Amino acid sequence: MKYLNMSVDFKYERARQKVEEKKKFYKGLSSYLVMCVFFIVLNTITFSGGWWFMWPMMGWGIAIAIKYFQLFGLPGFEQLGSDEWEEKEMEKELKRMRRQESGGREYYPAEEEELELREIKTEKRGWRDDELV
Repeated sequence: MKYLNMSVDFKYERARQKVEEKKKFYKGLSSYLVMCVFFIVLNTITFSGGWWFMWPMMGWGIAIAIKYFQLFGLPGFEQLGSDEWEEKEMEKELKRMRRQESGGREYYPAEEEELELREIKTEKRGWRDDELV
């Protein structure tokens, strides 16, 4: 049971870190969009024959795109070889092996099973079992 709690705590901590990274990404993306509008407005007000706003936005945009792919992966593809992918594949394989061992039936670990055992109510009968032939 101690190992189960460590595993849950570890997963919770990893999930919390992932959420923090996503939060930072969204803050950076919103800063990028605000600054993009600011540079466009500044470039149109001080127009001196060239559109320079695209150069800082392009560099910053590339950095934002790289961070996006690190966090979320390529759209439509799982991040092959990542820790999350490996963990999912391990869970699938273990589930498949358990199903084979149990003869094709679904396997439910003992920790997850909680059966409620109720008292069986006996009906009052007009006879005793020792009276039967």
